[in-house]
Amino acid sequence: MPPPSLTAPTTLDWGRTPYREAQRLQDELVARRLAGEIGDTLVFTEHEPVFTVGLRGGAEDHLVWDAGRLAREGVEVVRTNRGGDITYHGPGQVVGYPIVSLAPRQDLHAYLRFLEQVLINAVGSLGLAAARRPGKTGIWLGPRKIAAIGVAVRRWTAYHGFALNVDPDLAHFGGIVPCGIGAADGTVTSMRAELGRPVDPAEVRKVLAAEFWAEWEQFLRGG
Repeated sequence: MPPPSLTAPTTLDWGRTPYREAQRLQDELVARRLAGEIGDTLVFTEHEPVFTVGLRGGAEDHLVWDAGRLAREGVEVVRTNRGGDITYHGPGQVVGYPIVSLAPRQDLHAYLRFLEQVLINAVGSLGLAAARRPGKTGIWLGPRKIAAIGVAVRRWTAYHGFALNVDPDLAHFGGIVPCGIGAADGTVTSMRAELGRPVDPAEVRKVLAAEFWAEWEQFLRGG
């Protein structure tokens, strides 16, 4: 039997990582994907508490907590090169980082919609009817945001990705204006809050991976 292809699609689980370490590891995977050393790769991780500031103008203005409160709460602030505003990552989230080539379909807008559909399908199979919200990235249950998306692209290789709130400390979102969305425009929620019961993160990762790879080839074909 021939050995498995080094460029076959792969799913990795990094466990819990500090955000800066995950950035470094992502950069390594992006370089390897650009060099053709690996195939399209979906990484799952869970971060230590952190507010990440995206490239959108004015994103840093949406940090609410001062240095003292950040220290007391144990939340780091990191500037990042992904698109979007400021968001929170922490224990209880499932974070997905697809390191994938968009060369066959160079359409970033379509890729964002693809990620939204993967998330909608996944939470739908787990009991929640989420949807897009016009003019806003991510997925929603009415006015309540349950997953955020922010990506970057280098020579049509995409990285960064999405964060699905399974059971994070929702109080930490009070330290920011999440994704620049004020209280009058919406709130943040989690799968546990919506379902009223614990949710197994391992099951969520399994479902997300299945939905991602099931949709990926169709996406590349323009479907």
